[in-house]
Amino acid sequence: MKKIIVAVISLLVIVALLFQLSRSREYQVFGKLVSRVETTEKVVALTFDDGPTKHTGKIINLLGENKATFFLTGESIAQHPEAARQLIAAGHQIANHSCSHKRMVFLSYQTIEDEVEKTNQLIRSVGYEGEIVFRPPYGKKLFILPWYLQQQGITTITWDVEPEKDDAIANDSQAMAQYALDQVKPGSIILLHVMFDSRQASMDAVPLIIRGLKAKGYTFVTVDELLKM
Repeated sequence: MKKIIVAVISLLVIVALLFQLSRSREYQVFGKLVSRVETTEKVVALTFDDGPTKHTGKIINLLGENKATFFLTGESIAQHPEAARQLIAAGHQIANHSCSHKRMVFLSYQTIEDEVEKTNQLIRSVGYEGEIVFRPPYGKKLFILPWYLQQQGITTITWDVEPEKDDAIANDSQAMAQYALDQVKPGSIILLHVMFDSRQASMDAVPLIIRGLKAKGYTFVTVDELLKM
């Protein structure tokens, strides 16, 4: 009986450790992961997950001359290729957020390869010529995904500032903006979702974040520009 209890406890500990590893923003077993860049310069990367969708034009207008990085899904690029081209034309970086937005843990190597490569091909098909970085859906990764990305020389990008993380403020644009202003450091990567109707509060927070950080002396750069620092 004692051996069974020890085995169950050991299994629970392993599961807990794997869960923590899968959701870590600062660490993965293989390859390069960046959640923030160490720099003294007051620069910040504003990043958006999902899309492109019908809301792409709106976020482009809100950003104005300020650069951002968009982690797009392959399925959405296939549905809205012109919206992806608009992002490129506006000077923004586009990146890989998988094809179908599955949680990429406990998937086969072949499935992961398909998810990443199909999206890379679609990104190239709309005319993007820069280096393509990757962000796992929901930030989830374990072993096979980081191993595959390492073999391909693809950098994993996470984030260190997530205004939507706290449900208590996720529907309050003013509160999310203040959270970002309080948390951002030089070299920070901010994560937001603005591509769907349900994310109107996040969309409304964008100009507030931009104005607030600019008042603090920050400049907005793409993830690629941040990595070069």
